[in-house]
Amino acid sequence: MSAVEEKLAELGLTLPAVVPPLAAYQPAVQSGVYVYTSGQLPMVDGKLPVTGKVGAEVTAEEAKELARTCALNALAAVKSVAGDLDRVARVVKVVGFVASASDFTGQPGVVNGASELLGEVLGDKGVHARSAVGVAVLPLDAPVEVEIQVELTHA
Repeated sequence: MSAVEEKLAELGLTLPAVVPPLAAYQPAVQSGVYVYTSGQLPMVDGKLPVTGKVGAEVTAEEAKELARTCALNALAAVKSVAGDLDRVARVVKVVGFVASASDFTGQPGVVNGASELLGEVLGDKGVHARSAVGVAVLPLDAPVEVEIQVELTHA
């Protein structure tokens, strides 16, 4: 087990299986020393635990937890192409999309769920640049979607 997966275990988390694509794309691709994930929904065992808009059917607190799940799914996608999460030199960028009710403005707090998980798991390597964007709707009526870009060590 990698050191990153040991840290996940300490946090009471396990790396899930990679979420299969919903359309014509790959969950993650590697280009040189970078891995780019596709947008990851908060799928758990092949299902969305909650659907709807944040600030309406879904609370900001629920959405923040869902963003954590998205980040965990993104790490699984990274591992699928990198082979080992210990190869992650740093998380470079996180982009979070929040399906928002028209008056909801707390997107940064929701996407903190993903950012905080990456920090807990990867320490300083999890510090990243980020965008948190409110959108009208996401695939399958998911409340949150997160994509990450990571730099790998050369080895």
